Amino acid sequence: MPTSTTQTRIRRPLALTRRARLGERPPRREFRYRMEPQGRGNAAGAGEEARPPRRILVVDDEPAIRTLCRVNLALSGMEVLEAADGNAAIELARTELPDLILLDVMLPGETGWDVAAVLGSDARTRDIPVVFLTAMADESDLVRGRDHGAVGYITKPFDPVGLGDTVEVTLERLARGEREQMRSEIPR
Repeated sequence: MPTSTTQTRIRRPLALTRRARLGERPPRREFRYRMEPQGRGNAAGAGEEARPPRRILVVDDEPAIRTLCRVNLALSGMEVLEAADGNAAIELARTELPDLILLDVMLPGETGWDVAAVLGSDARTRDIPVVFLTAMADESDLVRGRDHGAVGYITKPFDPVGLGDTVEVTLERLARGEREQMRSEIPR
């Protein structure tokens, strides 16, 4: 510890002081971060197996909504697939077999209702859970969503920060066999 008569001097590396005198900037460093939420990483704890990230298909024609969903679901440790229209959604669902689909109703071409009907009639995709994420919130829309096999219904505007938790809870409940109960909970 320095005494009052001794001064401590911080020495900078010679290269930095020369750069400063010459007006040069130090080289820029790049940092890359991998974002993993606390407690939800893929690293297995004692006795736990690591599970692959959940794969969520977000179907919406608005890029801003897809971005909001992608960012918040990725922060929750999920892999996100995106489609901007109904035809692309059907193709992605058939080839990628996501764990869950967040589906808007108002889409160019095939509507969300059409997409849900096609996926529900296909043996490869009928068990993929669908949660409608839409501005259509009339009672008749909710009933139609239930009739198309939805396990959830989120109305816009929605809380994007809580989206990852909502999806995770939905998938956990489905794993426990609560599909019919979830469908009956969609407000009437």
